[in-house]
Amino acid sequence: MRVGMLTPSSNTCLEPVTYGLLQGAPGIATAHFARVPVTRIALDTGSDAQFAPEPMLAAARQLADAKVDVLVWNGTSGSWLGIERDRALAAALTAETGIPATTSTLALLDACAAYGVSRLGLALPYTRDVADAIVSTYAKEGLECVLAEPFGEHDNEAFARIPPADVARQIEAAATDGAQAVAVVCTNVYGAFEADRLERALDLPVFDSVSATLWRALDLAGARPSWSGHGQLLRDGSLRAQVQSTLETLLAATGADRTTFRVDLPEHGLHVDLTAGEALGPGVRSIRRDASLDQRRLNTVEWLEAERRALVQPHFREAPHPPEALIDVYGVRAQMLSPVQTGTVQTRTALTGWISVHSTRERDWTDTDRQALAAATTELTAQLP
Repeated sequence: MRVGMLTPSSNTCLEPVTYGLLQGAPGIATAHFARVPVTRIALDTGSDAQFAPEPMLAAARQLADAKVDVLVWNGTSGSWLGIERDRALAAALTAETGIPATTSTLALLDACAAYGVSRLGLALPYTRDVADAIVSTYAKEGLECVLAEPFGEHDNEAFARIPPADVARQIEAAATDGAQAVAVVCTNVYGAFEADRLERALDLPVFDSVSATLWRALDLAGARPSWSGHGQLLRDGSLRAQVQSTLETLLAATGADRTTFRVDLPEHGLHVDLTAGEALGPGVRSIRRDASLDQRRLNTVEWLEAERRALVQPHFREAPHPPEALIDVYGVRAQMLSPVQTGTVQTRTALTGWISVHSTRERDWTDTDRQALAAATTELTAQLP
């Protein structure tokens, strides 16, 4: 597989870091680069002009000559210029070349969606006004931000000279005040090789822009990266994104209020007491980060363990009864649960996990609802390593 990357001309970080990241998965892909003129990051017309689409389209045409499988703008300009600008750029790159395309900023947003992040710590090299513009841009995408003090640089080449130890301290400063993950928003900052260590220390995902761009590019091209040593996103991000997509499809198909997936996959940092994914209807309270219950000891889960078939409950007046917190705290009045397991029912292999479909009102689940749940079960079972 070949990944084509449009690179800011003054960037000296993303190429060696991308090669270093790819060493963790020999043979999965090669990366190929074309440069576009970018030297200064500021909020003025001259700086904005560096990110006009024409030079990027010209560079994309050159990469298309190399028969790359995916194109990415390996820059974070959409983070302050606006997400719609990046979406339009990705669409234009594909229209020009016929090759799937994305950007670093879109990759960071995809990472947040895969991990259910709604409050994001930001580690930035930029001046304060650019940092404030990024906070405002992300707020429009539903992301509250915890901003560590930015380094205050505007020379793009200088970003790569910020010592990795200083970047690490900035990441630590951003991992406060309820942040659910930290993003290093710049592809010319050496944060990728700090991510794995910091994630263990902080107990939070660290989304470095270079790593996120590579992850999303490979995922978009169908490679589904999954290797250890450089943070959760390259190890688990594709699995998380697939889980999230399946749950959102199931939510829409059933008209439910919440869908979740719980699974024990310790090699991917997943345990049933916290959800691996969650999709919510408007105004519905999230259950994603509530680990207060021993899930495998719940009556309904013990029923799944014994029966190994879907549990369909239009109400809770009959056993097995769900935990009171599900009713009293989260307002659930009906649900469907489906076991997800490896092997076959006959071999009695471990119940690896289960899908939940919640309704905040009593309802009769239709055949269509049950079929949607069965389809989601099949899809997620196929994703298990």
